[in-house]
This record gives sequence, C-alpha cells and structure tokens, in this order.
Amino acid sequence: MTVIAMNPSSTDSHSATHEASNPPLAVSLVVPVVERSQDIEAVYHAYTSILDKLSLTFECIFVIDGGDRRVMNVLEALPSTKCPLKIIPLPYYFGESMALAVGFEQAAGDVIITVPPYFQTVPEGIEQVLKRLDEGNDLVVTKRWPRVDAWFNRLQTRMFHNLVNRLTGQSLSDLGSGLRAMKRPVAKEISLYGDLHRFLPLLAYQKGFRIAEVEIPQHTADSQHRVYRPGVYLRRILDLLTVVFLFKFTKKPLRFFGLIGSGLFAVGFCVSALLALERMLGVTSLSDRPLLILGVLLMVLGVQVGSIGLLGEIIIFTHARKLKEYTIRKFYR
Repeated sequence: MTVIAMNPSSTDSHSATHEASNPPLAVSLVVPVVERSQDIEAVYHAYTSILDKLSLTFECIFVIDGGDRRVMNVLEALPSTKCPLKIIPLPYYFGESMALAVGFEQAAGDVIITVPPYFQTVPEGIEQVLKRLDEGNDLVVTKRWPRVDAWFNRLQTRMFHNLVNRLTGQSLSDLGSGLRAMKRPVAKEISLYGDLHRFLPLLAYQKGFRIAEVEIPQHTADSQHRVYRPGVYLRRILDLLTVVFLFKFTKKPLRFFGLIGSGLFAVGFCVSALLALERMLGVTSLSDRPLLILGVLLMVLGVQVGSIGLLGEIIIFTHARKLKEYTIRKFYR
C-alpha cells in the first residue's frame, strides 16, 4: 500500500509520526473512493470549506479502491494548502469496508468523519453531526431526510431496515448513509471486513459505544433510481445474517446451533417415532418406508449441528481471557 502525502510536513505514512511532528488534529476526514467519484473534487472543496469555517484543524484521507488513475490525477491536482492531504491507492478492489479500515488506520484526528466520494447528503449536515458527537455520543450516523429520491428507493430502504431492526432490536433508519462521525476509540475497536461497513453502528453498539442518529437532508445529486442485481440483495441478506450472529451469538454459539440442532432432532424423532408406532400396531411395515431414512438422517444431522455449537463453546471458553466485550469510557478515581 502506498501513501501519497500532499503536505510536505506529513510525508511519513504513519499517524504516530504525524502526531509527534505536528499539532494534534481535531478531525480526520476519511473518504473511501469506491464508486461514483465524478464529483470528488467538488466534495473535497465543500467539506473542507465547512471544516475551515468551524475553525477546526483537520486532515483529508482519500482511500482509492483499485487505485483508479483518473481519480488519482484529480486528487493529486488538489491544493494542499487547506489541510494535510493523504491519497492512498489500494492495488486491488477490496471494497468499502477495507477502504474505511485503511483510512481509520491512517487517521490522526481525535474525531473521524467519513463521507462518500459523491454528494449523498447536504455538506452542511456535518455541523449537526459534530454537534451531536459533542453531546456525549461516541458515534453519530445520519438518516437522509427528507428524501428526494424515487419511491422505490425509499420502499426498499424501509423494508431492509424493518428487517434489521426486528432482528437486532435497534431502531436505525439509514445504514446506507455514508456521513458518519466517531471518536477515535470507535474506529480503533471495530474490525471491518467484507461488506460490514454498512453495519458499523450495530457493531459499535455491540461494543458498548453510545450511538445517535441525526436527520440530514438528502442531496439532490443522490436522487437517481436504484435497482440492484438479485445477487446484491442476496449478499445484503447474508451480511445481515452475519451481523445478527455476531450481534447475538458470538459468545454463545451453542444457543444458535443448539436451537437449530434440537429442532432437526425433534422433527426426525417425531417422524421415526410415528413410523415405529405404526409398525407396533401392525398398520404398516418399515422396510418400504423411505420416510424412516429421512427421520434418522434428521436426528443425525441435529446431533451434528448441535456438536458444532458445543465445539464453538469450548473454543470461546479456552480463549475467553483474550476476548473483550466492553469498552471503559472513563476512570473516575
């Protein structure tokens, strides 16, 4: 991974060196460049102007998934007088989660703000996000509201979040909104991979951080009709199942696998018992009943699934000392 630092005073790629040689930064603006990068120059000027107006010391970090040369040329032509500017091209397409993880690793600010490389919400919303963060929250996510895009977009968003909230017990409304602000410990504690960036607030809540959601008007440039391929919807569902498992069963896998295994075993037992009863009453013979094989297989499968949960519990128990489920906000004495 190559880091191109546009500010001569921050040529070192590691944030620790930056902190040692420069004044502390209040904000790191992290932009994962994964899609829709046509307006990236305008995005840079819009957000840096607002941070300038707020009199905050800040840096900009652009992580370019796949190292698009066109985007690189645009970013390298940006003026570096406003703030330290880091451009990080990734050699392959790793996805938005990896781009964000790289940006978090390089960030030196006390507060990390993520924005998409296009206008998804109005840039002025960044002031409200920082205000809610100052109220004691650890992570502030945004909800695009009022929406200006097509009714179909709003419908699929509502259906997806109803499912997410029902499965996790939370009340989030717009996990797809890329404008977020978080304190440094949040970015340090959360591990992002695959497509889990969308579920960052859920992962942060699981670690004990305070989460808040604020409504920010949707930008008119984000109003296009969005219909994805069936594979994308399937991946979203699988990602959601992953998060639900991490959210509820990471430390107690036996409850998840044990419940499924018990159900399979119970169905198999009932089928086998019914056939055995019919045989005892002389209603039918067992030699020509394939249903008996199904019943036995279900019982064996139930035992195997339950055994996976038991092995998971043993692994969790033996590594329990290395697992940390909490965050300590402050020591008072």
